[in-house]
Amino acid sequence: MRDKVVLITGGTGSWGNELTKQLIEKDAKEIRIFSRGELAQVTMQRKFNNPKLKFIIGDVRESDALDEACKGVDIIFHLGALKHVPVCEKFPWEAVRTNIEGTRKIIKAAIDNNVAKVLDVSSDKAVSPLNLYGMTKAVGEKLIIQANELQSNTKFMCVRGGNVLGSNGSVVPYFIGQINSGQRVTITDKRMTRYFLTLQEAIELLFVAAESDLPGVVFVMKMPACTIEDLAWTLLLNIGSPGQDVIETGIRQGEKIHEVLISKEEAPYAYEWGENYYAIDFNGSMKDLGAKKVDFVEYNSNTDLMNREQIKRMLIKGGFIR
Repeated sequence: MRDKVVLITGGTGSWGNELTKQLIEKDAKEIRIFSRGELAQVTMQRKFNNPKLKFIIGDVRESDALDEACKGVDIIFHLGALKHVPVCEKFPWEAVRTNIEGTRKIIKAAIDNNVAKVLDVSSDKAVSPLNLYGMTKAVGEKLIIQANELQSNTKFMCVRGGNVLGSNGSVVPYFIGQINSGQRVTITDKRMTRYFLTLQEAIELLFVAAESDLPGVVFVMKMPACTIEDLAWTLLLNIGSPGQDVIETGIRQGEKIHEVLISKEEAPYAYEWGENYYAIDFNGSMKDLGAKKVDFVEYNSNTDLMNREQIKRMLIKGGFIR
């Protein structure tokens, strides 16, 4: 990333802040933060106070603003999206406009401005999607992968992640807030499992994908999973008070019991990529590199679950408990 001009859409969120921090460390030439939130931009500007950062108010749904933001850019990290499952269920057309139409406009702006690479950040919810958020991210992935067939010099690829510990709206800060206010911790279903990774690991995945030079590939991090009940109890037992407990509230519209990062249909096209990653490749370029195919039928959050001691270590690593 040294001496590169980088554009981050949706750059004021948790991912964007950590990505910006690491891009500064990697000596990027300029970092453009593109988002709709004026207050979040001002807060981030004051936090970093770095002349390499350029803040741009704009919406991925608006072509003119995107086109202007992409001028002279070397690489785009596309983080901008509506992400909360219940919000997308309640406002489906807004999710479609942002997550699908916005991605299409990113592709066009990148091609028109001869951007070298575009990295789209997707989600485990894009795999065999049940909710609208997952459906829009699945379509976004398809648009990004297909964009490599267009007549351009731009390379497009995806990364697919699970739940990032401590990201905006994630479950861990929500549980901690309930615990600190003396409430019972609410989970929707005791059977529910989810993948988790730290912010630092999530950004590492972005750089691995960006440096791979493999257009059309979906990169997936190997990441641990656990039941939401065990996660809640681990937090409660370490920072809670006597008498607090965990209760079920019932599964919400659009929620799955388990998440999948690589589906049964995708597994035949999935390869090992180093020790920590998988790569899904539908165009065969991984095979030409001699990559080893995966040996599982499906990569599912209900397998190889962490126990509470392992969850505790993960939370300590993330800085949530001591």
